[in-house]
Amino acid sequence: MRQKLVVGNWKMHGSTAQVRQLIEGVATGSADLKKVEIAVGPTLLHIGLAAELCASDAAGHLKLAAQNLFAEPAGAFTGEVSAPMLAEYGVNYVIVGHSERREIFAETDQVVAAKFKATQASGLIPILCVGESLAQREAGISAEVVLAQLNAVIEAAGIEALQSTVLAYEPLWAIGTGKTASKEHAQEIHRVLREHIAKSDTTVAKGIRILYGGSVNAANATELFSQADIDGGLVGGASLKVEEFVSICKSAD
Repeated sequence: MRQKLVVGNWKMHGSTAQVRQLIEGVATGSADLKKVEIAVGPTLLHIGLAAELCASDAAGHLKLAAQNLFAEPAGAFTGEVSAPMLAEYGVNYVIVGHSERREIFAETDQVVAAKFKATQASGLIPILCVGESLAQREAGISAEVVLAQLNAVIEAAGIEALQSTVLAYEPLWAIGTGKTASKEHAQEIHRVLREHIAKSDTTVAKGIRILYGGSVNAANATELFSQADIDGGLVGGASLKVEEFVSICKSAD
């Protein structure tokens, strides 16, 4: 059985005090949880502090996620951070292909694939995000869009690379809007992704965890996580509230 995973993506939020309060609060609130895996994703500036706090978690089950990286291991790339640097700080997961990176920073499928490969080359696990816009959903091409984004990575890295990957379906129209895909729509897209992978490798398809991201909160987490192909959540705004994030984690436990 696939272990549920809940990842908090804090985006560009947080101070040192807030990072400490969030991690210590989540560690305490989730100490008794046994089944769910939990990861927190602070800004790159706070990775060092977060790594120290996660390492001091008595329960020892908080993992660390980075929100971004650059595809090259080193070089004259002012302002960027590489996978080997993140690995030095004990990062476990790296979010790649998030819709905000694709939309705001114009990251193409090819850029996402390069970041994906760089993540795995340093022994880190990519959380590969795919998702469609509202216009694409209304046009009835949600499946085509997410499969094209997935295929770009498969073509670059191979189907076997998905063995050490987490997928995240995050419809653009549901991110930060308060709108959430119905459990039926979310399950349908998750099923499409898993079945597509199964055409190439059934073992990988059965094992890969696919998260839902898009205004996940304490009120909708249980019904989303109960779906057959939804293995947890990539949580945005709700992950900045200790009690709500812990409640979401409990829904996955």
